[in-house]
Amino acid sequence: MRSFPTGRMAIRLVAWLGLLLGTSPLFAQGTDDLLPVTEAYKLSSDAATPGVLKLHWTIAPDYYLYRGRMKFKGGDGVSLGEAQLPDGEKHHDEYLGDVETYHHNVDASIPYSVAAGTTRLKLSVQYQGCHEVDPKICYPPHTEQLDVPIPAGVDTKAPAAGSLGAALNQLGNRHDTSAGVVGAPLPAEQAFRFEALAQNPQHLLLRWTMPKGYYLYRDQTTLKLKDAAGLSLTPAWPAGTAHHDEHYGNVTVYFDQVELPVTVEGDLAGRKQLTIEARFQGCQDGGLCYPLMTRAVSVDLASGIAAAGATVPATPEQPPAGAATGPLQVSLIAALLLALGGGLVLNLMPCVLPVLSIKAVSVLESGGNRATARRHALFYTAGVLCSFVALGLGILALRTAGHALGWGSQLQQPLLVGALACVMLAVGLSMSGVVQFGATLGNTGAGLAARSGPAGDFFTGVLAVVVASPCTAPFMGSALAYAFAAPMLSALLVFLALGIGLALPFLLIGFVPALARLLPKPGRWMETLKQVLAFPMYLTAVWLVWVLANQRGADAVGLVLVAMVLLAMTLWWFERSRSRGVVSKCAVVVLAAATLVPMYLLAHVPPPSNATVAEAGVVAYSPGKLAELRAAGTPVFVDMTADWCVTCKANEHTVLDTQKFRDLLERTGTVYMKGDWTDVNPTISAFLQEYHSPGVPLYVVFPKTGGPGKQLSTVLTSSLVEHALTEATR
Repeated sequence: MRSFPTGRMAIRLVAWLGLLLGTSPLFAQGTDDLLPVTEAYKLSSDAATPGVLKLHWTIAPDYYLYRGRMKFKGGDGVSLGEAQLPDGEKHHDEYLGDVETYHHNVDASIPYSVAAGTTRLKLSVQYQGCHEVDPKICYPPHTEQLDVPIPAGVDTKAPAAGSLGAALNQLGNRHDTSAGVVGAPLPAEQAFRFEALAQNPQHLLLRWTMPKGYYLYRDQTTLKLKDAAGLSLTPAWPAGTAHHDEHYGNVTVYFDQVELPVTVEGDLAGRKQLTIEARFQGCQDGGLCYPLMTRAVSVDLASGIAAAGATVPATPEQPPAGAATGPLQVSLIAALLLALGGGLVLNLMPCVLPVLSIKAVSVLESGGNRATARRHALFYTAGVLCSFVALGLGILALRTAGHALGWGSQLQQPLLVGALACVMLAVGLSMSGVVQFGATLGNTGAGLAARSGPAGDFFTGVLAVVVASPCTAPFMGSALAYAFAAPMLSALLVFLALGIGLALPFLLIGFVPALARLLPKPGRWMETLKQVLAFPMYLTAVWLVWVLANQRGADAVGLVLVAMVLLAMTLWWFERSRSRGVVSKCAVVVLAAATLVPMYLLAHVPPPSNATVAEAGVVAYSPGKLAELRAAGTPVFVDMTADWCVTCKANEHTVLDTQKFRDLLERTGTVYMKGDWTDVNPTISAFLQEYHSPGVPLYVVFPKTGGPGKQLSTVLTSSLVEHALTEATR
């Protein structure tokens, strides 16, 4: 970016080290002409837009600001969302590496919410910049305290404790409302009024009207005509409000009211009436986000008004192909058999094998003792079944409340991913012989999950279910789809059948003597086997850390690695403290408490701002883009995936990340569209619900003719994909 005389390079480097820590004053050498920091970077604020604070820096000539050195912190009663900053000028700094800078001026928008009774918006703004001509000096980080009045449009009334509004805020909140900012949400019909009129037969005007504090997503809105073959709609969206959403990223929304001009493309052929169906989604600012809503209005083209001036009920949509018949078309008996088979095959999936190795060791250690083998099987099965029931109840309860959760979605929570990584490390250390839990109680196994007592067997069953969720085995998809749509009792029976299938191998070994006799006799080789099987546990921990890196970035990885080191230290000292006094045992408690500190910090790490990285030849999924491609007659292959989904990664390795697949896309003219469900994403959740999919992976092929999409198997083969894409282009 710039060069320095050799004699000043060392001084410059020392100055930078001090500046990065915020403790070094400006070097006085040749700085008489430098502007004060507040004149070099004049900061102004604008809080006229309710819920959004706008900042503006006017940057003097020959000065620049670092994009990555800007920090914002709310004061008492103020919670800030993620700041929206434009891309800066990219270049390589000698000391900071690859950076982005701003010249002349820059604007930032920061969404915020305030606690009840708060009348002033107080926050601290930190920034840092440099002078880029002689004297080439960088200012230390500078912090300004802002105190601006809150505009009248911001609601600071808290919902009553225990009210429906408070409960919905806890379940469906997209912004930080821990201080209680919003009131009880309105019914969807009152929060989002939808109407239409005809300006002339070819031009319509659609209108959404929202009360104060509600907004509509532009990109979550789709329009279509019902029973109007050969006609299509072309909307002309007006400019909206830029908004940063923690799930959708940078989006455009509309407050209060939006009027959308729409052109009817095609030959109306004397039609007197059109029925327009709109699917859209919106939120209460700082509160509940509503699920996708479907409304339909009939417009009289002759009179130019909506029929009866009211919204008519939308008829149920035809389900997509591949799921079109709905999950309940499968009988309960068929769903139970599919679940049993899926649970059985789940034992062979790579996510479950590391945990099953623990029980394999314990079964082998029991030798020919029939009573011990039965006890292993029964308590392991109890752990599996209880976990499946708990998981099923949780998913079904949240879905009943209107929230989209699916198979494996618990791994969208970074804290759980980090905790599982630590558990895998602890189990691995116990199998390696670093620590033995419960020796004073007469247990001889290593680790809670590996020990021979009932608690160890039960815990291993729990752990098997938790780590099984990233995998989807054959037969499972239809069974889980049935469970998510069936009555509660039938759904729980499906989850229990899955659990029985997963536990079936150990049940058979425990209760069928002929199978038990096939097992090798225990001996000294068992200890070696146990230590060898520790390494899959370590690899599972590594995989979970990789998932965490994709969810929350390098900061989260650093925190979980610190937690894992502290956990290893705790277990090591725990083993050494067995024969020592009370002080040594207290040190174990202190180390264990220290392990929880980085895990607490991990729970508060925000998603990285650059979490989405474009892949060559891949289009990021959005309903609007999909509708645009389909309207243009382009075949589309939609891939819903997640970094924690082992089945997804296996399909990518064997089929989707191959040159053969890329050649197939080019030959058929198909667009490859991918949606990432690694983190919570309501848009993808809505797509999964539309296809009755219990989770990822989900693959849907949309033909160029505009017909319904075809859902593919969760386990892909090259021939299956080639056949589907060839059919889609005919």
